[in-house]
Amino acid sequence: MNGGPADAGWSAARIAAAVRAGEATPTDVVRDFLDRIERLDPRLGAFRMVRAEHAMAEAERVAARSDLAELPLAGVPVAIKDNIEVEGEQMRNGSAASDTAVSTQDHPVTARLRAAGAVVVGVTNVPELCLVPMTDSVHGIARNPWNRSRTPGGSSGGSAAAVAAGLVPLAHGNDGLGSIRIPAACCGLVGIKPGTGVVPVSIDGEPQWGGLVENGPLATTVEDAALGLSVMARDPKLAELGDPGPLRIGLSVRQAQVGLPIDPQFVAATQAVGVTLTELGHKVGEHTKHYPSWLGNAAVRSWYSFAWESAQPLDRSRLDRRTKQMASVGRLLETLHSDGARGREKWRRNGAHDFFGDLDVLLLPSLSQPAPSSARWGERGVLNNSVTSLRVAGLYSPWNISGWPAMNVPAGIDSRGMPMGVQLVARPGRETLLLEVAAQLERARPWQRHAPEYREGLDG
Repeated sequence: MNGGPADAGWSAARIAAAVRAGEATPTDVVRDFLDRIERLDPRLGAFRMVRAEHAMAEAERVAARSDLAELPLAGVPVAIKDNIEVEGEQMRNGSAASDTAVSTQDHPVTARLRAAGAVVVGVTNVPELCLVPMTDSVHGIARNPWNRSRTPGGSSGGSAAAVAAGLVPLAHGNDGLGSIRIPAACCGLVGIKPGTGVVPVSIDGEPQWGGLVENGPLATTVEDAALGLSVMARDPKLAELGDPGPLRIGLSVRQAQVGLPIDPQFVAATQAVGVTLTELGHKVGEHTKHYPSWLGNAAVRSWYSFAWESAQPLDRSRLDRRTKQMASVGRLLETLHSDGARGREKWRRNGAHDFFGDLDVLLLPSLSQPAPSSARWGERGVLNNSVTSLRVAGLYSPWNISGWPAMNVPAGIDSRGMPMGVQLVARPGRETLLLEVAAQLERARPWQRHAPEYREGLDG
């Protein structure tokens, strides 16, 4: 489909509207995106596996649906992160030690995307057990479309790379300590982590990583992110964005963990967004409160403990060096009853509320330091991985621990030619508010939707 929706860079909303109106067919759309994936992904490594034949059959089934004209994601190609179930496919979670049996049912998020008319074209790469913000594993190294020598972030790095390169307009991710927002910031995307209970976390309904993990979308526009979240949450109102009205917004450029600096360009980008929000009529003020010192410690201990929890049932001999070492530290912390649970509960009970004060929205940088290299991080030791992860991604964990909604919004390009992002955080149940503020920023400060090398022929 030469010059079709893939190479034209159509958004998910535009594809769905065209399919519903009969101006495009699901099969033509999916074929077009599969052709683009075949051409471009070999140098990018966004996908662990592409479902070319199955996706075309799935597109045919969507085309035959009697409710096609009503489907919110009619014919939209989507990618699923390799740590939730896709019926008929393996879920490898970035590991050679994971179960090789195919999934017998869809995860609720996969099922909801398909029910809304989306077509799953592939499963994206993740770091082993989704433990770090760099995406590499025995299944491949994902690279950042903005600069392939850099990582797309993690752990939803393959999904972010696929969206930023225009291989799909919308992808699934999940976020336990920043794993949607980190790759969104690295790749110049919109990514939202909803609050607790908005989107199903697992097939059996059990929380993941002590309640830190949430599923959400990665997209190039706020409209697409809202649409994707509304489908994942099965709540159409999440896609109905209006004017949020004047808000109290706190601008914080303090690090969440002592001794970890924030790149001056990221600070400046956050302040520039604060100026824009002021011009839009919001009351923006400096947020001077410090994160409590025990919070960062609790986050790190939780991270290692959940590494042990994730690795425990697997064959240790088949795990990456990093994973083995992280799991060993986590096991020791569990033995010492020092797994971060008390700190998590303290922050959830009143710490986050006290820190937030009377704000409607908190504005802060996304990344603390630029994206690390795209390399085989899993073969490196725990110290190298941990220091790099904390330096780059030190500003995310408070909002996973609290269970509050948070998102990344693109905020310009740095002197290295890489995208920058800011985080927006709100109280529970205010996902729509975050999306409305993000939509205001998108109108006032429009961003480049796709990475430059992959943008040729795209409509931007």
